[in-house]
Amino acid sequence: MTRPTGIEEALGYRFRDPALRDEALCHRSFVHESAPPAVWKDNERLEFLGDAVVSLAVGRLLLERFPQGTEGDLSRLRAGLVNERQLARIARRLGLGEAVRLGKGEQLSGGREKDSILAGALEALLAAVFLDSGFDAAFAILERTFRPLLAEIEASDAAGGDCKSRLQELAQARSEALPRYTVLSEEGPDHAKTFRVRLQALGIETEGVGRSKKAAEQDAACRALGRLLRREEAPEP
Repeated sequence: MTRPTGIEEALGYRFRDPALRDEALCHRSFVHESAPPAVWKDNERLEFLGDAVVSLAVGRLLLERFPQGTEGDLSRLRAGLVNERQLARIARRLGLGEAVRLGKGEQLSGGREKDSILAGALEALLAAVFLDSGFDAAFAILERTFRPLLAEIEASDAAGGDCKSRLQELAQARSEALPRYTVLSEEGPDHAKTFRVRLQALGIETEGVGRSKKAAEQDAACRALGRLLRREEAPEP
């Protein structure tokens, strides 16, 4: 039996049919540059199916998380979760940027950091899991990967969209050291740079990613607030 790939380890799922995994991670630019191209299938058909799988799974997740939520509340939350930017964030956390197959031209143009490519690959991968093992398997992965993001969206809403300011207010109210941000990396061409920032605050350490230093800091702060929210909601042992 072959060992699981890095992306399978990140998902916590082992494909029974590896061809589905490979198709999900194959961008059309790679197919166009392959010889012969018929050997590979691009992931666009799986991405089409994955859009429906993600929408259904997030709908179920929200119904379970907010049993008293109105249709308007649930629709707003789903729109905050199921969009290109948020799907790309999850894809980055899973390391999809390094796993997806791209053509040389797309790689040179910063394709591994493009939100559209990352979001599409994530949708395709969840569709592949759905075809491989059914909806429950896809939902289990989505629930595990989306719950932290949902907590961050709740925290961001509570902070009025400014997680950095809210986190600083919490630190001051608790007489803790102010949040400290450290730039870890700055990658990509000038027109598509990606910043990675580490945040240390309130006994929590997170990392944020964004197209600017400010955006990466906000991302890290929202992740920290989300973790605080989940920690405070956790039942006492």
